[in-house]
Amino acid sequence: MTAELVRGQNHPVSQSRVEIRVSAGTPVLALASLADEQGRFSGDGILAHPGARSLPGVRSPGELAERHTFAVDLDEVAADVHRLGVLLVLPPGGPVRFGAVPASYVAVADPDGAELAGYTLTGLDAETAVVALELYRRQGAWKVRAVGQGYAEGLGALLTDGGLAAPQAAELAAAALRTAARTGESDITLAAMPTLVGDLRAPQAPAQAPAPAPEPPDPVPAPGHPYAGTPGPSGDTPASPPTISYAHPRRRRTSTEPPEPAPRAAAAQEPGQAPRPVAGDASGWSMEERLYNQVWGMFEDLARTVAAYRSAVEFADSRMDRELDEALSDPRHRLGGSGNAARDTARARREELVAQAQAVLDRDLAQLIAESEVVEPALPAAYARWDNPVWHGHRTPEESPLALRLGDLHLPERPDLRIPMLTRVPLERGLWIDNGRTGSEAAMTMDTDRLRRAAMDMAVTLAVRLLAVHPADRFSVHVIDAAGAGSASLAPLVRAGVLAAPPAAGAAGVTQTLARLTRRVDLVQMALRAGAPEDLPPDVDTADQLLIVHDFPHGFDDRAVTQLRYLADEGAAVGVHLLMVADRDEASAYGPLLDPLWRSLMRLSPVPDNHLADPWVHHAWTFEPNLPPQGSRVLDQALDRVAEARRTTRP
Repeated sequence: MTAELVRGQNHPVSQSRVEIRVSAGTPVLALASLADEQGRFSGDGILAHPGARSLPGVRSPGELAERHTFAVDLDEVAADVHRLGVLLVLPPGGPVRFGAVPASYVAVADPDGAELAGYTLTGLDAETAVVALELYRRQGAWKVRAVGQGYAEGLGALLTDGGLAAPQAAELAAAALRTAARTGESDITLAAMPTLVGDLRAPQAPAQAPAPAPEPPDPVPAPGHPYAGTPGPSGDTPASPPTISYAHPRRRRTSTEPPEPAPRAAAAQEPGQAPRPVAGDASGWSMEERLYNQVWGMFEDLARTVAAYRSAVEFADSRMDRELDEALSDPRHRLGGSGNAARDTARARREELVAQAQAVLDRDLAQLIAESEVVEPALPAAYARWDNPVWHGHRTPEESPLALRLGDLHLPERPDLRIPMLTRVPLERGLWIDNGRTGSEAAMTMDTDRLRRAAMDMAVTLAVRLLAVHPADRFSVHVIDAAGAGSASLAPLVRAGVLAAPPAAGAAGVTQTLARLTRRVDLVQMALRAGAPEDLPPDVDTADQLLIVHDFPHGFDDRAVTQLRYLADEGAAVGVHLLMVADRDEASAYGPLLDPLWRSLMRLSPVPDNHLADPWVHHAWTFEPNLPPQGSRVLDQALDRVAEARRTTRP
């Protein structure tokens, strides 16, 4: 039985030798692309086209045609290739966009001809080059994913977005099209070539965002959620924050040496079963980086499998509605029982489709849950939950971490499947813990004092995690608590003596702390511009700095507000990071002056709230902070180790 896929849905490929069949309503050029785990092209042998039909593991068709067949041997695909894509390109002189031709159909079949999975490319519009589907490695096994997304600017834009330099992409695209013009019946001229290759003199944008993104960006505010594209207190409409690359600057290498191979998943116990998951099965230079990439792979897989399920249910509902409308509009069904029979048939078809989609969702969720049960215990302290045993034996590390866990993300289809929300370290954006009651339904049900205490407790927890996972001399924490309302939450930090200075209180404390950090930013910027970072004054702390601001804007005058905005804009680049605990409504008196500040910060919530969206299909994910278990002393123990490490490293 053929699995009928919808966009974003995946399906296991149980055989190593398969055929990929393309049936298009017009002559197209069909190519195969080879990419790494992040979807990036590199090297020369990344595209199988009519001029170079064979690559390890795949042989492409040889000419323009309406029907194509790829021969694929997955056992022969190179170990560093994780994605094998099927690309369809429209020739010049024919249809100008895929939206103007019948929908193409692609299928993966076994050598005997039986189709394993099929996908109809619906919903295309201005695209002239599309990724129809891709075969990809996951935990040592192969899967097929329906993609159906592409570029209006053509093959050159697709290759450029995949990581090729513009000249190389233009040359490769032109070679593929030129060869196809010689072997096919369609009249392709070099004069028409730019339409298909794309204008490579300027960066290209996809007609639809390609999937998956080469590097995972930050989760962004979910559309329609307060503070995410909706009018703020001053009536403005904030734009979504920019996406941020998660490629760690200290892990980038110029060497061509390949990263360490990931461990292969264990074989399945019985034929037809998915392989048992293995912690760290993604690529990376270290186990920490492999786990980081694996978490993001789980995040993407969950987003896409739920998107496929929701799309299938929506399709089933719309088909049932259409069939019911047709039954009711037919006069023959108005008499007797034929109308009831037609309605029952439509509902039964809907239930059958939903049941099929639910079965696929349950299968994928079971695999992700099994993977989570393996990955979660293996996470390093920076990524781990506070109840993870890794904290019992944790010691202050010698190197800074790759990323930091801010909390957990989950979807309503399976709330118990939690994906760690990781953010890159050093923080490229400040954090804002919203202690206002207008941000979410959960906040509305809480008492104001309890909500404010929960927000400050969350800020302290994040500060302790930052201190505990950095070397003893590489992170300093400053606190502004103008009204002194956060003293109870701050007590563990004060008691351990790990703060750079006592919490600043009153207007004078606010002024002194901001002036000190602003001076540091100015001096470091000047030293870097002069190329002499070693010439900083001896009183300048070169460690990364975290400024916690509690109950903003209490104690802030206009000058202090300006300095805070300056730190938010300029501080992260030179190691000064901002963590705000504030209610935006309380700062509304400043009007639009502070709108850029709120937009520059990543909003988090001290209570469960579905205000974040993934970067692939934009589901609204529920965020929950990760706090220590009730009655646990894990925070105090972590702070004691930080304090001890600082005492032993002081001269």
